[in-house]
Amino acid sequence: MDKRIGTIEEVRGPVVDILCDRLPPLHRALYADHGGERYTFEVYGDLDERRVRAVALHRTSGLRRGMHVFDSGGPLRVPVSEACLGRLLDLFGRPLDGGDPLAAHELRPIIAAASPLSETLAAQTVLQTGIKVIDLLCPFIAGGKTGLFGGAGVGKTVLITEFMHSIVHLHKGVSVFAGVGERIREGHELWHEMQEAGVMPQTVMIFGQMDESPGVRFRVGLSALTYAEYLRDDLHKEVLLLIDNVFRFVQAGSEISGLLGRMPATVGYQPTLISETAELEERIASTREGNITSVQAVYVPADDMTDPAVNAILSHLDTAVVLSRAQASKGIYPAVDPLTSTSKLMDRRVLGERHYGVAQAVRGHLARYRELEDIIAMLGIEALSREDRTVVQRARRLQRYLSQPFHVVSQHTGIAGESVPLESTLADCEAFLAGKYDETPEQDCYMRGTMQGAPA
Repeated sequence: MDKRIGTIEEVRGPVVDILCDRLPPLHRALYADHGGERYTFEVYGDLDERRVRAVALHRTSGLRRGMHVFDSGGPLRVPVSEACLGRLLDLFGRPLDGGDPLAAHELRPIIAAASPLSETLAAQTVLQTGIKVIDLLCPFIAGGKTGLFGGAGVGKTVLITEFMHSIVHLHKGVSVFAGVGERIREGHELWHEMQEAGVMPQTVMIFGQMDESPGVRFRVGLSALTYAEYLRDDLHKEVLLLIDNVFRFVQAGSEISGLLGRMPATVGYQPTLISETAELEERIASTREGNITSVQAVYVPADDMTDPAVNAILSHLDTAVVLSRAQASKGIYPAVDPLTSTSKLMDRRVLGERHYGVAQAVRGHLARYRELEDIIAMLGIEALSREDRTVVQRARRLQRYLSQPFHVVSQHTGIAGESVPLESTLADCEAFLAGKYDETPEQDCYMRGTMQGAPA
């Protein structure tokens, strides 16, 4: 039975100081009731032998000094059941879609230890996405972690929604989407796009919106991860966990750190940046029960890949897909930079000689083209040797070929989305490298699936 633990002593924004009869453990969920509404707090630190400092997970209007605070008996918990699929939920597992409350088989704490090392499995299998540039140059790892790095407006969210479409239709798995600090407009549009694309019945969406407490934005990723672990361990599903945006998780941690009075560290970030990032990332793992494959959008401040938050996230990832503003400005979508994007699976022993050889040749052509761009801009392509002209012309066609129409934006672009098998991508790239399409107009290589039917 829940018991009274103390009273509110002070409220400053989302920070609440509580005078306790007995000190609760760190990260214990406490609550207060007022006017038929429940306010939940999470304990973040002890001030002395009788007072704790907590962060409210709601707006604090209505709270006052002397209000009774009760102990929930554990950390924050969410209801889990098979009925979560197809639902839009908040941090607490409550419906945001106007539907009935989730009928729960059990309540699970969102703060949990990572799977023991003895139970985790190494990820060594390529997960085909049907997206040409990804499958060819920076393949995803089944059960691995992938980051989509880019500044504002380069297509991170569109790429994430296309992965959701792919995992449901190509691999018959389920998706868990964590909207960390999402704008309500973005969340509303995404929810309706998922319904129209027909993937919502195999998806659960968890949102902590931008206007909510930093405590909500800081914990919504762990809430989504709890649902992903339930789907993996209890329902034995192949799970795709999508997080948009991990940088906002770091920002929320920085806000909380400042509110708690901690001294900022590098570039103003919280001193606990590395451990907080690890708390989220290390729970994303494959076990004998199934895989959790994670795709995470990461906002890059001022397009600076050396930012401490970006580096903290990057250190946990298997694949890094860097979205380039230069690619987007040329109309090449997805705007993946083929030269800075990397994958731990780019190894001939894993990919095979053919895939590895084609990928390296394509990357070599694109790298040579980038080296020569300044010369071409100043002196014209005629100033190049015949060999370099051939490389540049093939690289330009390959660059356009690696663009692709997506299913999730087909109603906006008017171009039907296409998913391309890896075998077709390799065959087309081999043909480009061999000169089969040297006479094909560049525009005929742009925004299409395979080159089947294109003039050679």
